[in-house]
Amino acid sequence: MLVLEAAGPVRITDEDGRAWTLSHSAGRLLEGERPVGVPFTLEGPGPQGIDERQYRGGIEVLPTERGLAVVNEIDLEDYVAGCVAREMASSWQPEALRTQAVVARTYALHAMDQHAGDPWHLTAGTASQLYGGLDAETPASRQAAAETRGEYLAFDGRPLLAVFHAAAGGRTAAADEVWSQPVPYLQSQAVEGEEESPFTYWRAPVSRDEIATALAALGEQVGEVERLSVVERTESGRAARIRVRGRDATVEVRAADLREVLGSTRLRSTLFDVRPWEDGFVFVGSGSGHGVGLSQWGARAMVARGARHPEILARFFPGSTLRRVSAP
Repeated sequence: MLVLEAAGPVRITDEDGRAWTLSHSAGRLLEGERPVGVPFTLEGPGPQGIDERQYRGGIEVLPTERGLAVVNEIDLEDYVAGCVAREMASSWQPEALRTQAVVARTYALHAMDQHAGDPWHLTAGTASQLYGGLDAETPASRQAAAETRGEYLAFDGRPLLAVFHAAAGGRTAAADEVWSQPVPYLQSQAVEGEEESPFTYWRAPVSRDEIATALAALGEQVGEVERLSVVERTESGRAARIRVRGRDATVEVRAADLREVLGSTRLRSTLFDVRPWEDGFVFVGSGSGHGVGLSQWGARAMVARGARHPEILARFFPGSTLRRVSAP
């Protein structure tokens, strides 16, 4: 798993406290001015340090075109514990955490299947799923990993793409709504009980200048922005296309592209309406995330109604089979 990409030096420490400050030059790894072997490797089980964080398993440092790549080779169950702790609050019900553990393990196995020949299978950030290393683990996340040890979701005999999001806003999105690629087990599903989510209702004021800047980042120039409206929606009700009328031109852009440029923590989802507001517009929406796959707040609500994690997973990934890894 790729933990860190850095242009500058990286400090690595082993389980005995020995430290190396590594840099790169012309495809070589250096400690100070002394070349070291490529890759620089520390064997597990750790813990090892990467800058200020502690990680289980082994460490490998490679020079790349952009600097240094720091890779953590880790046991699958340790990875699951570090993911659950970052992706779901440890105060949630144990059954919700068990659900997240199976999703995290399945996501990892799918990535290992898809990237078998690559230098790493996953990243530690949002490009894959969040992983915080040993420092992030909690007793609850370790317990969730242990109690579901080896469990994963399969479709047609292979680990499926177990994507998830915080809240669906009442209905999940099908994969083809978001990624233009249909996936049999990622269909739009009604979700009940998300009302306790802080993302059930959100507002995001955006000025006209900010809209113009966002459009410029998307390669569109309309002059002073006069009007913004949703002109196409997906099957689950999410905004698909936005029409922007400006003084000089009128254009249409994908709602997902506009959300990405304005920021996904600002526009929590594409399940929104747009209204005029003072010097701009206000996006009024529901849900948080892309909306595909498991709704975490939906899963929490199902647990409160007495559901166990196999039932929850079958609900959000229809047609899947819950299996267990046969070997470490």
